[in-house]
Amino acid sequence: MNPENEKNDALKAEQEHKTAVESAADYVENFDILETITNVGNDEVFTPRKTCNMMLDSLPEEVWHNPNYKWLNPASKNGVFEREIAIRLDEGLKDVIPNDEERRKHILQKMIFSIGQTMFTANVARRTVYYCSQANRKCDGIKAPDGHYVNGYAIGNGTWFDDEEGNIKTPNAQHVFYRGEHHCHYCGISDQSDYLDKNQREKYAYEFIHYDDGNGNNAQKFRQALSRRFFGGNSNMKFDIIIGNPPYQLSDGGAFASATPIYQLFVERAKELNPKYLCMIVPSRWMTGGKGLDDFRKEMIADRHIRKLEDFEDGKECFPSNEIKGGVCFFLWSRDEEGKCEITSHKQKEGIHKSVRYLQEDGADVFIRDERLVAIFKKVMSAKITPFSKIVSPRKPYGLSGDFFKDPSKYGLPPISSKEIKGGFTIYGLDEHLKRVTRYIPRDYPIPKKELLSGYKLFVPRNQGNGTFGETFSEPILGCPDELCTETFVVFGPFSTEEEAKNCDAYFRTKFFRALLGIRKLDQNASQSVYEYVPLLDFHKTWTDDELFKRFGFSNDDISFIKNNVQEMA
Repeated sequence: MNPENEKNDALKAEQEHKTAVESAADYVENFDILETITNVGNDEVFTPRKTCNMMLDSLPEEVWHNPNYKWLNPASKNGVFEREIAIRLDEGLKDVIPNDEERRKHILQKMIFSIGQTMFTANVARRTVYYCSQANRKCDGIKAPDGHYVNGYAIGNGTWFDDEEGNIKTPNAQHVFYRGEHHCHYCGISDQSDYLDKNQREKYAYEFIHYDDGNGNNAQKFRQALSRRFFGGNSNMKFDIIIGNPPYQLSDGGAFASATPIYQLFVERAKELNPKYLCMIVPSRWMTGGKGLDDFRKEMIADRHIRKLEDFEDGKECFPSNEIKGGVCFFLWSRDEEGKCEITSHKQKEGIHKSVRYLQEDGADVFIRDERLVAIFKKVMSAKITPFSKIVSPRKPYGLSGDFFKDPSKYGLPPISSKEIKGGFTIYGLDEHLKRVTRYIPRDYPIPKKELLSGYKLFVPRNQGNGTFGETFSEPILGCPDELCTETFVVFGPFSTEEEAKNCDAYFRTKFFRALLGIRKLDQNASQSVYEYVPLLDFHKTWTDDELFKRFGFSNDDISFIKNNVQEMA
């Protein structure tokens, strides 16, 4: 072996060893016990310190130097927000309150407040911030043989707070069912929900959105309730900064386990309190609306007090342990400012892309996530198009649920056959293994909806991909007359001829089509509404991307963006 190579190999090994040692030292130095706490469930997503600090970085510098501000986390899980805020305030207020003990006591006593998401998370948060789940626990003096105290005690030796909770409150709300209602008046869960099991310790009736005065509630009464909770009833006290990571959903079951979004309720309630600043991290699905989110979407994109928006296509950048379809975002809302929003888009392929614009573009009822799609959208809309959604069926095009194949009797319908029935109908759907299969029924079968039985059509999966812009989609099925499908699919058509259906299939595969579709599709949902911005064309001919780009006057930049960011489909 060449001596020079030996030297290089030895140096390389030394450098690799040094790197490993340094990495271990860095891990020990920066180890955070909160990072070891896994999520309790899909409804409770714990916030990593890195994500928390990104949010805190979005706040103006002045908040760290004002000792009079009151901070509220309305759904604390592990105390990371309260802890990181306290650390920053401890540094920022050194000139205002020089004495370390006085400053830290002031910060925890007078500035930082939160409501635990559950009893469990309230205890965890107090343990994080006060060193003990009991804020007023004093040292009992019991020592082990090695000299350390056996039992824990709270910060300030338990003298900074008069009760066990301190400023981190255990939730005490209940779900509310008014007479004749079968769903909670505030979060919408069913009165048959497992959340109401008497044997279950946690009720998940989040206090911040479940305040009830017996007559419905309003913003003023809610503020009064919070002043009693935190400030002894002093109605002059208010929260200046509300920040946190609210619970995202409540699972509500169904044929395919679905979930009711609730994070928007936290944002709406926080705005009612009219803080100076509001910062929350939530799923990005609100940008195009959907289940329970349409009104929230309209309000958010019209709100010019949203000064910053950080949008992550891949939710794992913020929550490495969770897959959040459509990504996540956090925003900074400022009561005293309005105007265009600073938008930072974190792209999976391209890195960071920045823009300054309003959240709502003329003619759009959704937030257009990528600025480069705005020009494309406007050129297509200026052509006075008929939306492609006109030929896309609603959910359950034939009235058949997704699990219809499993047990038709569940829906009061006769049995079906796995063997073809002469003169009967063919149904496309999924089996229990989520594999595409066909089933057969006689011609006199009581199909709930028959409007789309005639003609040719395309059966297109209603759930496609994960919402990443430009992703490929599952193959459509060419449906002939007398063929139908379960709600697994939506229907394109019907068409008079097989050729028209095939030309529509070719159009669906173009990059042009899927770029326009991507404006409204931010998760796996590919139901009727996501096709609203795709133009409906004449399918007596086959369309190519080049023809479509020319027809709608796309620039070279538009074409390059689409070609580089939308994947090929076979």
